[in-house]
Amino acid sequence: MSFTRTPSPTSARKVALITGGTFGIGRATAEGLARKGYQVVLTGRDRNRAETAVRQIQQATGNAEISSLLGDFTLTSEVKRLADRFLEQHQRLDVLINNAGGQFSTRALTPEGFERTWALNHLAYAALTLKLLPVLQQSRPARIVNVASGWYSRNLPWKDLTRERGYHAGVAYLESKLANILFTYALARRLEGSGITVNAVNPGMIDTGLGRGSTGLNQLIQVLLQPLRKSPETGAFPSLHLASAAEVEGITGQFFDKTRFRPTARFTQNPELQDRLWKVTLEQLQMAETGLLSGLNRQQVNPSHPVLHP
Repeated sequence: MSFTRTPSPTSARKVALITGGTFGIGRATAEGLARKGYQVVLTGRDRNRAETAVRQIQQATGNAEISSLLGDFTLTSEVKRLADRFLEQHQRLDVLINNAGGQFSTRALTPEGFERTWALNHLAYAALTLKLLPVLQQSRPARIVNVASGWYSRNLPWKDLTRERGYHAGVAYLESKLANILFTYALARRLEGSGITVNAVNPGMIDTGLGRGSTGLNQLIQVLLQPLRKSPETGAFPSLHLASAAEVEGITGQFFDKTRFRPTARFTQNPELQDRLWKVTLEQLQMAETGLLSGLNRQQVNPSHPVLHP
């Protein structure tokens, strides 16, 4: 598979795609980028909510180039179809912000057989990012921002990623946030020198409704944390910073706490752990079998791979 670069007109607006952009941090991020003059595409599950968000952002910013795409991000097949629809409508992508996420009080498997939290919070990030790498490469310099968390688990249940042996909403969420960080580091290594930067960000404790509907101990934790939560606008600022600030141009493979670089725990810096997550992720997405971006599933990256280098 080869890719050629088609330069976009210098007058064209930069394009940003924001997942989970109909409410919370994603909605505030979409409005922030619209104010900066970006052409913004936001994703959501509900048509009415998406259309309302688009209309309100247009009215608030005076930027008419706001649109939406619909998809259920617990299903990787829908994520890929959404990516195809984006590619039909757009020839460039300057900023991809993987923001959609959730926490579920009960264990459930998606129709594809994945634990729901893992599917939404991690596999959707990976599926969308890898599907859109070619257009990001055409639009270089481009940026990928993965919304993670300052709280994450110390390990992953490699032999039980579907959580058949026991499920806790908070634990599943923290595991997915660790996966966000490891995936960010693994992808950044593979894209080094490509003109595409990849960073993860902790937006802080934000009032987005995450965990609403929780039960038991997790419900108590959510109640106790509520007074500490900030507004979605506050939570959007770190993503906006990584997406658009000149001072972070070219910085890649880092974790930002709000707008400041902060190293994550030492164990997350282990390339073997990152590569294990990478391999498992590609296996789950069946990318190796379908040939999607073949070559990216190698631990040692081919320096001549067209996606990775000009």
